[in-house]
Amino acid sequence: MSAAQTAQVVIVGGGLEGVAAAWALSRRGVTDVVVCESGTVAGGMTGKSSGIVRCHYGVSSLAAMAAAGLEVFEKADQIFGSDIGFRQTGYVVGVGEPNVDNLRKSLAAQRAVGVQTEEIDRDEVAKLWPTADLEPFAAFGWEERGGYGDAYQTAQAFAAAARAGGVTIRQSTPVAGLLVDGETVTGVRLADGGEIHADTVVVATGAWSKPFLAPYGIDVPIRVHREQIVMIDPGVDLGPVPVFSDLVSLQYVRPDVRGEILFGNSDLQELEIADPDAYLNKANDDFIDLTVDKVGTRFPGFPEPAISSSYAGCYDVTPDWNPIISRGPLDGLVLAVGFSGHGFKISPAVGELVADLVIDGHSNDARIPEDDFRFSRFAEGDLLTTRFPYVGAGEMR
Repeated sequence: MSAAQTAQVVIVGGGLEGVAAAWALSRRGVTDVVVCESGTVAGGMTGKSSGIVRCHYGVSSLAAMAAAGLEVFEKADQIFGSDIGFRQTGYVVGVGEPNVDNLRKSLAAQRAVGVQTEEIDRDEVAKLWPTADLEPFAAFGWEERGGYGDAYQTAQAFAAAARAGGVTIRQSTPVAGLLVDGETVTGVRLADGGEIHADTVVVATGAWSKPFLAPYGIDVPIRVHREQIVMIDPGVDLGPVPVFSDLVSLQYVRPDVRGEILFGNSDLQELEIADPDAYLNKANDDFIDLTVDKVGTRFPGFPEPAISSSYAGCYDVTPDWNPIISRGPLDGLVLAVGFSGHGFKISPAVGELVADLVIDGHSNDARIPEDDFRFSRFAEGDLLTTRFPYVGAGEMR
């Protein structure tokens, strides 16, 4: 490459959050934007998302982000002109007796930021999930508007809309590093030796963020965790069942468009540290045994369940299990990293918050204060944690 290029904004990373930011910037009229993706759009961890759509969070700003994301998913046909894979099956969460009080407090706090959620009784859940053993549960929350989606399709829709708005998306364009002048980021250096000078650089590098930022003295406290997923053929047509988050045996299941059930483990107290460039892309034997035990116990009504396939992805996990969406610590830098498994459902709101930070320097949604997601909170010891933790599952709720 010859002479250095220029842009108003460079986004490093063409995964879901990077292209969501590009889309949001283009909607605000900022179109001199270049997205640099080392491979193909959504070719990293985005496609490994289990795609749960829920607003059930004890962190109010996160619940508000999920609610804002849901509104985009519901209107995807109008906004993007394409199917992004969103299926509005509903979302039910069940807890045992020790967590009933916090469930009710959390539901009330969610409603306060615009989430449509309510408590329902066991008989109502039995109609939604007739094959489940509901005896161990003491209370249930219900989001009729919840469901699941397809992160890969959603990212492609963001990317197509951003391109249509004037954004440049460069695939097969790895970024070797940042250009830094004193305390200011001035652009990026590409692996082929080229440079793109920019007023703002947005880093949305997911599981690769820590080594990318370390050379500039930016120590993002991110650990990479391998998350395993198992697909199950339940042996029967289940009909229109909702997503079920079981906080008694710490698992979640959701239907799939092919009639299968996706199983994920909600017990994340011990991380499986992994290399995002070299990890086992299938469930191991111990996880298969765990799946058989948990699914068999909770869903005795599956007549002949069989494991059909498995895969794995990596979470970029922060100490408080919440993302960093923040200006700084260098001038001209915006971080959008550390999504800790929440990234799909909040991605439209992440894009909007990044656009706010780039253009205005602050959030324009009072429900989503930028201070909640500031990078400096870790050094300050002021972590963003759920107000209503559940025994065993506080990290994700």
